[in-house]
Amino acid sequence: MDSEVVEQKLESLRRCVQRVADKCPDDAETLAREVDLQDIVTLNLSRAVQMCVDVGAHMIASTETPAPATMGQTFELLSQKGILPEALATRLQRAVGFRNIVIHNYEAIDWQVVHALARDHLGDFAAFARAIVEHLGKQGAT
Repeated sequence: MDSEVVEQKLESLRRCVQRVADKCPDDAETLAREVDLQDIVTLNLSRAVQMCVDVGAHMIASTETPAPATMGQTFELLSQKGILPEALATRLQRAVGFRNIVIHNYEAIDWQVVHALARDHLGDFAAFARAIVEHLGKQGAT
């Protein structure tokens, strides 16, 4: 596995999460009104989800596990491998659902949900990164 690729993607993930944290307004109503904020928040949340999927797929590719059939299955497989806690994997699977709504049906976005994700669940991305770094550290120690 190319740890440099993983490190670069984790840095991109960090930047996306920071951008969301910096730009997400204090209330969902403001987010629902401000198109520029909507673009910044949804784009960076979508990218963050994609970075997690990419890193997860990279991790899975280094094992003898068949490639996941869906983006969400990436997190399920990481949980089965003991790389991610099950609860975190479940939350990240839901984040894939969010990403799919943003990518495929922009007008149907519930800004209350986006705001809650941006305010209450950014820590999931940090937890993902920590789990990956911890797993890589264990691999390096063996």
